[in-house]
Parts: sequence; C-alpha cells; structure tokens
Amino acid sequence: MTDPTRLSLVELRDAIARGETSSAQAVAAAAARIERFDGAVGSFLSLDDDAVERAGRIDEELKSGKDSGSLTGVPVAVKDNLCRKDRLTTCASRMLSNFRPPYDATVVQGLERERGVIVGATNLDEFAMGSSTENSAVRVTRNPWDPTRIPGGSSGGSAAAVAARFVPLALGSDTGGSIRQPAAHCGVVGLKPTYGRVSRYGLVAFASSLDQVGVFTRTVADAAVGLQAIAGADSSDATCSPETPPDYLANLDQPLDGLRIGVVEERLAEGLDDELRATFDQSIAALKERGAKIVQVSLPRQKYGIAAYYVIASSEASSNLGRYDGIRYGFRADERETFERLAEERKALEATGDAKKLDALDSALVRMYRETRSQGFGVEVKRRIMLGTFALSAGYFDQYYMQAAKVRRLIRQDYEQAFANCDVLAGPVTPTPAFKIGERVDDPLAMYLSDLYTVGANLSGVPALSVPAGFTKSGLPIGLHLEAPWFAEARLLQAARAFETTTDAGTKSPNDEALAALVVASS
Repeated sequence: MTDPTRLSLVELRDAIARGETSSAQAVAAAAARIERFDGAVGSFLSLDDDAVERAGRIDEELKSGKDSGSLTGVPVAVKDNLCRKDRLTTCASRMLSNFRPPYDATVVQGLERERGVIVGATNLDEFAMGSSTENSAVRVTRNPWDPTRIPGGSSGGSAAAVAARFVPLALGSDTGGSIRQPAAHCGVVGLKPTYGRVSRYGLVAFASSLDQVGVFTRTVADAAVGLQAIAGADSSDATCSPETPPDYLANLDQPLDGLRIGVVEERLAEGLDDELRATFDQSIAALKERGAKIVQVSLPRQKYGIAAYYVIASSEASSNLGRYDGIRYGFRADERETFERLAEERKALEATGDAKKLDALDSALVRMYRETRSQGFGVEVKRRIMLGTFALSAGYFDQYYMQAAKVRRLIRQDYEQAFANCDVLAGPVTPTPAFKIGERVDDPLAMYLSDLYTVGANLSGVPALSVPAGFTKSGLPIGLHLEAPWFAEARLLQAARAFETTTDAGTKSPNDEALAALVVASS
C-alpha cells in the first residue's frame, strides 16, 4: 500500500473512497509522521487524541453508503487562531494558554461538513503578528527544508506541516502575507482568497479589515478543493459575501491562451535577491510558453504599502486586543503578587510622606490590568499595540491613521487600473529566501519588509497565492506570487495550475534523513 503521507489531498481522498486505504490508516500515518519528525519542525501546538477514532467513524459511514464530502477521511490541520469548540485555541500566546472556545469557527465547520479529520492546531506568531513564527510564546517553528531557517509567518506552522507531509491540507490566516510568504519559504501552495469570500467568524481577530482565512496544500488542485470547502456566505460574518462561490475545479485545466499576465515593475527593483529574480524571469517565460500574453504594469503606490499597512494593522490590533484585560477570559496576573507589590510601594511612599505620589498610585484594579497585559503579551504584540494606540490617539489620528486609510484607497485604485490592462498580476513573493532563525529578531523593520510584495493584496482585498517556482542553489524554496481581481479565484487558480505544469518544484519534499538527524540531536 502506498504511504498515505506521500499522496496529495485529491489522491488520498480518492484512495479512501476506492477502499485502497482507510481514513483511520491515513490519520494514523499522519500521527506517526508527526510523532517522528515534529520534534525537529515544531509545526503543531496541540494534537487531537481522538483523531483516529473520528476517522474510524468516517470509515464506518463510508461502508454504510453515507454521502461523502470533498475531504472525506483526509487528515487536515488548522492554525491555532481558529476557534474549535471545547479545544485549546491559544493564538500561541500566554494570554490564551487555557482558552477553550464555546463554538467552532465557520471554516472549521466547513472542514467537518466535508468530512475532513482535523488532527491538531498549528503554531503561529503570537496573535498572528510576525513574519517568521519566532514570536510564538510556545515554540519556534523551523523550515523543513533547512531547520536553521524560518518557515515564514505568521502561519509558519501550517506551511511547515504541509511541507513536511504531516497533512495535505492546513488552514492559515493572512493579514499582510501570512499565508503566501510561508508558502513560498516552505515550497507549498498558499492561497489567500478575496476579502469576504471566506467567513472570518471564529478567527481570533488581529486586524479585522485585513484578516482572511485561506489554505495551504501541495498542489493547486488541492487548493481549489480546500477553498471550495470553506468559501461561501455566512450570516455570522457581516463582511462575508452573500454570493455563491463557483466550482473552482471546473475550468482548472483550461489553457491560458490569450490570458494577460501583468508583470509589476515595482517588484523587480533594487532589493530583490538575484536568484529570486532569475527564477521569476524563468517563471514568466514558462507562462508565455503556455500561451499567456505578458504585459508590463505598474503599482506606483506600492512603496507606501508597508507604512500604510502597519499603521492600519496596528491600529486595529490595538482595538481588538483591548478585550484581553484579565477579567472576562484568558490569562490573569497573580492577584496576590499584584496586591503585595502595590502594598509594598504604598508603604514605601507613606514613609517618604509624598502625598502627591500616593494620590497618583494605581489602584489594585488598574495594577492588575497592567500586570496581566504586561505578562500575557509578548514583545511584538506589545509593540504593535503601542504603535496602534499612538496612531489612534488624539492629535495623531488624522496625521497617521487617516493618512494611511487614504493611501489604502489609492493602492486599491492602482490595482483597479492594473487589472484594466491585464487578467492576473505576477511577481516575486518575498525579496529574499527564508532567512536564518534569529537573524531579524532584533530588527523589526527588516522583519516587516519581508511583506513588501504581499501587503498590497490585503490592503486592496484581492485574492492572491504563492505557487512553488524553484529553489536557490542552497536548496531553499522560491515561490511565484499571482494576484487576480476581486472574487476571481477561479482565474487565479487556472493561471497557477498552468504554471504548476511547467515545473517539478512542487513535487519535491524535504529530506527525511536530515529531519530525523535533527530530532536525534535535540533529544
């Protein structure tokens, strides 16, 4: 029997349907592989002990002739910022280390409706704030292709889980590139749908006007199946489109004859790694051979994208994370320590007789808020809360937030003008290959610039994906970034599928022996 972990989502689903393997066997194989190699990768934060049991029930349903779904029996994973009823949903933060939601996210319901078997929750940068998955309060995730390097972020755990063949499908969230950037670094397909195509209900909010749930897979066809399972209207999310999604597989293999692919000139400027530029040029030549018409387009305000994005995202984060106060739910600082510290400070001030400082001393409640948020949030989350609070403060709101909102509108106009001249935009995903773990931890600006080419899709709301395009000389994956007009995911997938047939980059996998050696070395 073929090892289930070597099959794509579609291959595995069909093998289960034919009885060549079972869901229980597939999930057990995934669990065994995770147990063997995840000590080196660190992609999961929690695993479901009852996954094999649930898979067995699906096998029994198949035998009884019950209708199957598009994911029937397939092991899948979800990013740990998607709510799952009565299961830990931590956002890789101390603040939610014991949080068990009372409901499922809509996308989780979609996976289960299509009979997928969720095996666990994957690691991320805390509250999805980061580009390397080094900001997790729990563990650092490593790139399966080179464990000394980052897998990308914030959905690095999901990308690494698919690249390491733990699961053929994992969900992530993308606020400024958090699906596409790790997909490129890990050599898998990563799709961010149009804002509103997929419900955000049950996604723990970072920046509500930018967040979008999407998928990681090993093939474009698998991404189409994954998107089909989670897309669609949802009355629980007022920003979700009421339109019924099309059949994303229907025209997937249509030829590209005449499809206009726009090369964004601003993304080929100074700062782009030479190997990534060469791979991109080869990718465009391959698309041209497949019948696409290549045109040059411009997104002139792209240079303002990072600044606008971090003002808007941090402002929304500041507002969204205000709910974590130690009172309603989540982490609370030790009250006894807080009261004791307050009493000691009061006693010291009373000894000095400084009435003014005594009057200014925080109350126990305010001190508890402060201690809770200081201890519960990590450095990067605190940084963004402070940036956002400043940008929204009196006297600075117009200068920062309103200016960023105006730039956002102009960036959307650039996309509208570009799509008047082409059908799909193409460019690199990132300026550089995956960097070393720890290399940019103390340089937030360098870390933020990792998202230089991806934030535009979030600011404008268009769908975008990364598809494997090749490797550097040192064996690090390189992705091709494609963007399409609003709600044109079918066109986006068609272009990606056509490109996928020109390269074997997506068929390769990390070296198991290297991962096994790292597990032994770290044990």
